Amino acid sequence: MNDLSPHSYQKVWKGAMILTIAGIIIKILSAAYRVPFQNIVGDVGFYIYQQVYPFYGVAIILSTYGFPVVISKIIAEHPENTREHAARKIRWVSFCFLTLLGVSFFLLLYLGANHLAAFMGDLKLAVLIKIVAFSFLLMPLVSVWRGSFQGLGEMTPTAVSQVSEQLIRVGTILVLSYLLVNAGYSLYEVGAGAIFGSVFGGFAAVLVLLVFYQKTKKKQTVVPSNMLPSSKSIVKVLMLQGFTICISSLLLILFQMVDAFTIYAGLLEAGVDEQQAKELKGVFDRGQPLIQLGTVVATAFSLSLVPYIILSKSNEREVKEKISLSIRVSIGVGAGAAVGLAWLIRPVNVMLFSNENGYHVLLVLGLSILFCSMALTAAAILQGLGNPYLPALFVGIGIGLKYLLNVLLIPTHSTLGAAVSTLVAFSAVAVMLVMALKKKTGTSIFERMPTVPLLVSIGMMSTVLAIYLLLTDSLVGDNRTLSSVQSMVGVMIGGITYLLILIKNRFFTKEELMLLPLGKKLVKLLK
Repeated sequence: MNDLSPHSYQKVWKGAMILTIAGIIIKILSAAYRVPFQNIVGDVGFYIYQQVYPFYGVAIILSTYGFPVVISKIIAEHPENTREHAARKIRWVSFCFLTLLGVSFFLLLYLGANHLAAFMGDLKLAVLIKIVAFSFLLMPLVSVWRGSFQGLGEMTPTAVSQVSEQLIRVGTILVLSYLLVNAGYSLYEVGAGAIFGSVFGGFAAVLVLLVFYQKTKKKQTVVPSNMLPSSKSIVKVLMLQGFTICISSLLLILFQMVDAFTIYAGLLEAGVDEQQAKELKGVFDRGQPLIQLGTVVATAFSLSLVPYIILSKSNEREVKEKISLSIRVSIGVGAGAAVGLAWLIRPVNVMLFSNENGYHVLLVLGLSILFCSMALTAAAILQGLGNPYLPALFVGIGIGLKYLLNVLLIPTHSTLGAAVSTLVAFSAVAVMLVMALKKKTGTSIFERMPTVPLLVSIGMMSTVLAIYLLLTDSLVGDNRTLSSVQSMVGVMIGGITYLLILIKNRFFTKEELMLLPLGKKLVKLLK
């Protein structure tokens, strides 16, 4: 990467920026739409959707952050004079392999829908599982086209297809849900409509990519076959790296899948009646968009440093400094978001979901933002430095721990037990990844952590928010409009207090702040 010409270097950065912005947009959309959706369908309707959503989530992540990245890497590794022709073969071999994989996933879900629904404890979910199975049939086309464009240095088609997919998906889900609820359909039928909306978004992505492909299709020159990659080597890379390279993005989804298979079924086994169990799981699922949004905010800063780390591989000292800063940013921003949400969870719950049900469960889930941010940042750095398998191993351990704790804690502590298991599993994955990063690179991460400024900032924010809530709680009550005002003002007060004290106390140096988004504005706070 360091041997790139200035023009190529600029093109790489521009492409990376396009994909980063698209990634932030789709992550925000993916989290934000769930709030109006829950308001339309209620807690039971939200439970129905969230039980099946993880299957779709796996398909969307594999076709966004998994196989396209691997395909683009295979194409980009070829000399520029043979790259176009190599891309043709890589596309065809990848499409054949991914079609086989996609059809296998489709058949597994479609034919096994009744068994999966029974394992979840709710046979009515079978129809929704059959619908979501179709998303895996779209995976081959979307993955191959996105990967091909990225490998040839064209990031715009991928970005436009990602954003279009999410916009169409979110719009279809909300419109269909609203119409079906008002037409008197059952919540399971509404859930089926919402899942259809997700699959429909995939069709939109295919159409967008097809348009770009037709515009950019070029006449192929003939290249000797010995200059092209072998089919076996292409399939091998796809098999080995397709899942591992996006494992950090799958982390949240796979935790949700564990919850889908264990919470409702566990509550029924503990003697909770069906209706109450569905409501409890629906309330628990309110925490997912909160974790997602909090993590997007935290990682938007920390992950912005990963390209610097990859481009500085030859400079060991600079790599260590950037790694230390990335983890520190994830801790600094993640801790502020997690603790701030913990203080404001009651009014935020009322603002977003109309009541404060399960606020204690959401409080515990919200604390996961810190460890999720650390885990995603450390995993991205390890992958960028050429270690994709360690994150996959640690995520696997985290999933096993999450499942075990769910089974142990749900019968006695209901959904609070599931929230605790999420927090513990996220923290375990984060610690393992950070320790692995330290061992692999020799970076002194925690030794260089300015702990006192961090604790002082958390303490001052907590004090300010505690006083603020003490003064306003009696005026607000359960009024949703007033809770919304209380929440938004609280976020501003808490955020400004935390950020000011964190920066004033030199948690980051001036040089470090300049590397972050909005760095020039943040530096002014040091004065």
